[in-house]
Amino acid sequence: MYDAIVIGGGAVGCATARELSRYDLRLALCEKHEDVCVGTSKANSAIVHAGFDAVPGTKKAHFNVAGSRMMEGLSRELDFSYRRNGALVLCFNQKDLPRLEELRERGEKNGVEGLRIVSGDELHALEGALSSEAVAALYAPTSAIVCPFGMTIALAENAAQNGVEFFLDSPVTNIVRRDGLYEITAGDKIFQTRTVVNAAGVYSDTLHNMVCEHKLSIVPRSGEYCLLDKKDGHLVERTIFQLPGKFGKGVLVTPTVHGNLLIGPTAVDRSDKEATNTTSGGLAYAIEMAGRSVPNLPMRDTITSFCGLRAHLEGDADDFIIGESADGFFDAVGIESPGLSSAPAIGQYLAQCVAQKLDAAEKLTFVPTRKDIPHLRELPFKERQALVRENAAYGNIICRCEQISEGEIVDAIHRVPGARSLDGVKRRVRAGMGRCQGGFCSPRVMEILSRELGIAQTELTKSGGDSRLLVGYTKEVQA
Repeated sequence: MYDAIVIGGGAVGCATARELSRYDLRLALCEKHEDVCVGTSKANSAIVHAGFDAVPGTKKAHFNVAGSRMMEGLSRELDFSYRRNGALVLCFNQKDLPRLEELRERGEKNGVEGLRIVSGDELHALEGALSSEAVAALYAPTSAIVCPFGMTIALAENAAQNGVEFFLDSPVTNIVRRDGLYEITAGDKIFQTRTVVNAAGVYSDTLHNMVCEHKLSIVPRSGEYCLLDKKDGHLVERTIFQLPGKFGKGVLVTPTVHGNLLIGPTAVDRSDKEATNTTSGGLAYAIEMAGRSVPNLPMRDTITSFCGLRAHLEGDADDFIIGESADGFFDAVGIESPGLSSAPAIGQYLAQCVAQKLDAAEKLTFVPTRKDIPHLRELPFKERQALVRENAAYGNIICRCEQISEGEIVDAIHRVPGARSLDGVKRRVRAGMGRCQGGFCSPRVMEILSRELGIAQTELTKSGGDSRLLVGYTKEVQA
């Protein structure tokens, strides 16, 4: 029996759980996968949008700007990577300058600060790698980049620290209202709760439709990306957009907080909510469009490509659905871009709504801070030495590309919620995210996972479910 259950362990779900944990409530979060941050929240542009694109007066506009303003402070509280690098929205034709002005005016109505139009020598002095065809740009200094894994996992860990129970591998298959409570079937368990928060991403329509008379439909909109090596991370300093079109802000070129260069996404509606495969056509289109902004991109330095799905809500209203859709049932539906930017503000709002519904009091024991795993590669040499003296496992480098130690991996496994798969380790400490993409370190990471979790390597997965990496032994094990 719970006071509130959050369904969905992405950025919005974990932000809501963390904000709810401020109150004297019994709380749980159910996630269908083996870890948090496995859906849309792990495969996106990692941008904290300034808020100039959303139509004034919409929930997208409000929560984007509010979330953007919260993000830097939140990154300090929860110790995840964030950098305010600014953004440029390029215009390639003088006749499109009025559209750029409209975008600036829209942003100012939304409350975005510091917006201005730059052109000519000033524009190309800001970013020397830009195409000579770029005649002007909207400059948004409050735009930023973030680590989406780090942010979501930090929110989850702080929520757990403050009493939220996490039920992973628990897909919700049924929700019914009975005797004033919601009965939720999740995995092999049945929960009862006074309130529900639906933050299930591309499946949020399915859960909404179990409870609410007015039916919704989510179309998964895929976005394909290419990630380039760290040696290319400083090709641009700011996030480079093009003028928005029908399907959003278009293909971008941006540095990441970890020093790589990212291009993408495409925007193609699909029918399959699990279709996260890349396509040759999609990647070719992303490369072509990105090359219009930044010519001669070093695509031979691509270390991986990936695809994420956005929860696009069918219908004429291009907006989020956030709030109480049925008695005690709260929705966060259609959370596509700028969903990551908006997540802290959406979580805060939904938690306040639930607390008001339940007449909940804030608790005095809430701990607002969380400390990240020590990252050896980021520490000064003397601090590295001190850490190794304290725990020798930090002196054993497992991932050569990213300089990740055994100590970091062990810490990632024993956190709550902790890593139980190769990808779970990767999201927390970046082992396997470097140039070789796990080619050298995966066997060692599997040995550590097996040892620390007390399970056979043949039971380990890449990303939960049936994604096992080993099927058996090549030779009989001798007694």
